[in-house]
Amino acid sequence: MASKPWWRETLETVLWALVLALILRTFVVQAFWIPSGSMIPTLEIKDRVLVCKFWYYVQEPKRGQVVVFKYPVDPKRDFVKRIIGLPGDQVSMEDGIVYVNGEALEEPYVRHHDSYDMREITVPRNQYFVLGDNRPNSQDARFWPEGTKFVPKAFIKGPAFFRYWPLDRLGLLE
Repeated sequence: MASKPWWRETLETVLWALVLALILRTFVVQAFWIPSGSMIPTLEIKDRVLVCKFWYYVQEPKRGQVVVFKYPVDPKRDFVKRIIGLPGDQVSMEDGIVYVNGEALEEPYVRHHDSYDMREITVPRNQYFVLGDNRPNSQDARFWPEGTKFVPKAFIKGPAFFRYWPLDRLGLLE
């Protein structure tokens, strides 16, 4: 059997690598860059994270998870926030304290509080209510226009699970 020319072997290897990379990026894991300080201290500006894109096919999103999703007001943009309200939850805020189903939510990840008040809302079926960890500087569901205050499950790309940049903050996200 005659061997292939070196250029054909190289071309086939590059093509297979591209196909595999596209499959992995589309269905398995994708890298995202954090452009704002809305998630400080959990994520800082210019952090880079990996998102597990298949996770919500095998498990339902949970309260407290940091997720990347298509922004409901402009689905061409990706946002990163924390899930606060699950489908069916009653969510309200009084003097910056979040209440879910009438009970104050313990949020050790929030270091910068605000004094925001929000009347009680019910999270619709198959949708989620999300907030940034840096409440005074987060353009989150509290401020989105009516009709777009919730993130449809289909818009969630997956949970952010690993920070790979900067190297001194390398590691799993809680």
